[in-house]
Amino acid sequence: MKKAYVRPLDLRHGTVDLSHGGGGRAMVQLIGEIFGRAFDNEWLRRGDDGAVLPAPRPGERLVVATDAHVVSPLFFPGGDIGCLCVHGTLNDVAVMGARPLYLAASFILEEGFPLADLQRIVASMAAAAKEAGVPVVTGDTKVVEKGKGDGIFITTTGIGALPVGRELSGANARPGDAVIVSGTLGDHGMAIMAQRENLAFESEIRSDTAALHGLIADLLAAVPQTRVLRDPTRGGLAATLNEIAQQSGVGIVLEEAAIPVDPQVAAACEFLGLDPLNIANEGKLIAICPAEQADALLAALRAHPLGTRAARIGEVTVDAQHFVQMKTAFGGRRMVDWLAGEQLPRIC
Repeated sequence: MKKAYVRPLDLRHGTVDLSHGGGGRAMVQLIGEIFGRAFDNEWLRRGDDGAVLPAPRPGERLVVATDAHVVSPLFFPGGDIGCLCVHGTLNDVAVMGARPLYLAASFILEEGFPLADLQRIVASMAAAAKEAGVPVVTGDTKVVEKGKGDGIFITTTGIGALPVGRELSGANARPGDAVIVSGTLGDHGMAIMAQRENLAFESEIRSDTAALHGLIADLLAAVPQTRVLRDPTRGGLAATLNEIAQQSGVGIVLEEAAIPVDPQVAAACEFLGLDPLNIANEGKLIAICPAEQADALLAALRAHPLGTRAARIGEVTVDAQHFVQMKTAFGGRRMVDWLAGEQLPRIC
C-alpha cells in the first residue's frame, strides 16, 4: 500500500495550532520534523513513553533536578530560552557535584506560535545539549488555546551521576571558609532588562548563560575539599548567600570592592535603581571552601574560559542571626538581605 502524502511543515510562515497537541498525525509530524530531527539519538528514536538508560558507574548515585523556563523575551543578547533551559538544568545537576548524563524536556506551546521561532529555539537547545555532551532522551509536547499561554514554556529535567563520598550542600559552610564567585555578576538579568526596556549602552550587555559542568569538574579535581557550590540564578548573589547562611547556621561578610561587576551592568543597574547583587546570573557559580584552599580554587577557576574573572569576595563567620553583610567601599557595613517581592519577573 502506498504511504499517504503528508505536506511538510511550513517552517517559514506556519504557526502552532491545536492539532499539534491533539495526539494525531499533526502532532506526530511536529515532533518528528522539529524535535526528532534536532534531538536525534538512540533513546529518543525508539519513540517510547520513556527512556531506558544505562546505569551510572559502580560507586555512583543518581542526582535529579528539574526547572521550568518562562523567560520573556524569548530571544536576548547572548542566548534564548532554548540554550537557557539546557544550561540552567545542567548547572543545577553540576553544582551538586554530579556528572550530567541525560536531559528530558517538556514543551507547552500556545496556539499561533510561529513554527520558525519554535525551530530556532529547538535548534538552540540541541546545539547547547550537543556542546555539553548531554542528550535529550525523552520529552512531551502540549498545545493550549490562543490567549491561554505566552508563546512557549519549557520544563527540563536533568539526571546526573554523583560519586559516593562527595557531599556538596548549602549546609556545609563553616566559619573561616572563603566565599568565591566565578565571574562578573548580573549579566543575564540586565541583558533581559536592557532588551525589554530598549536600553542602549556603548557596549551590548549579553547574557552569561553557559553550562558549568566542565568548570566544576576542574574545580573539584583541584579542590575536592570544596564544601558548597551554587549557581546564583533568581535572586542573584544576595538570595543565594542568604540561603546558604540559613542552611549552615552561619553569617557571611562580603567585601564590596572585591565583587566583580562589569561597568555597563553597574551603569544599567544604577539607571534602573537596581542592585547587581539581586540580579540573576545563568553562567556563574558560588564556591565556598576552606580558606587555605582558596588560592588553589581560584587558580582552577581562572584557568578555565568560564572562570577568568573569578574573585574571592568574602568569608563565612560566626553569627547567631545568620546575616549576610557587606563591608562597603566607604568603610561601613550594610545588610545584604533577601529581595522583597519580584524585582525582575520572567528572567529564566
